[in-house]
Amino acid sequence: MAKRTGLYPGTFDPLTNGHTDIIERAVKLVDHLVIGVAINEGKGPLFSLDERVEMVKHETAEIEKTSGVKITVTPFDTLLMHFAEEVGAQIIIRGLRAVSDFEYEFQMVGMNQQLNRDIEMVFLMAGAEHQSIASRLVKEIASLGGDISQFTSAHVAKKLREKLLANGVKLPPRKGAKVVALTRTNGRSKAKP
Repeated sequence: MAKRTGLYPGTFDPLTNGHTDIIERAVKLVDHLVIGVAINEGKGPLFSLDERVEMVKHETAEIEKTSGVKITVTPFDTLLMHFAEEVGAQIIIRGLRAVSDFEYEFQMVGMNQQLNRDIEMVFLMAGAEHQSIASRLVKEIASLGGDISQFTSAHVAKKLREKLLANGVKLPPRKGAKVVALTRTNGRSKAKP
């Protein structure tokens, strides 16, 4: 029996629990899942391509181990259907959250079928607890000091906080976090007792 390869494309800036939910369900449908990380400079990603690939690899390592399905994480910057052909995908997996997602994806299916009728589009509805999650909103909540632990893994939340700080975003202290006042002595910062 031929092995079935699926492609799950996205920007993953950052990877959310909604994405992970779709990945966990997608591995039930295929023998090999290729996660295509879109370069997508037009969206102005916060994380570099390498950082996004690393996050996806980190988050999917355990899924690959427990499911027994091979997961490959690969960046791409070509037409989706050309990339699907390149990786030998028979299906492209897309996650849906709301009616607005469906309208966009419905239009894309029509165009993609004109390009290659042999590759099927498979849509998975996000679980109810993940339907409102969007990477854009997760970044906004994090940049305003909100708790994103219910929307991303601890690893991704840490990476997002570090990235925001590195980009000069002044994050308000997190609720329950200890605030330490700093004083300057001889050009060095030290905590006040």
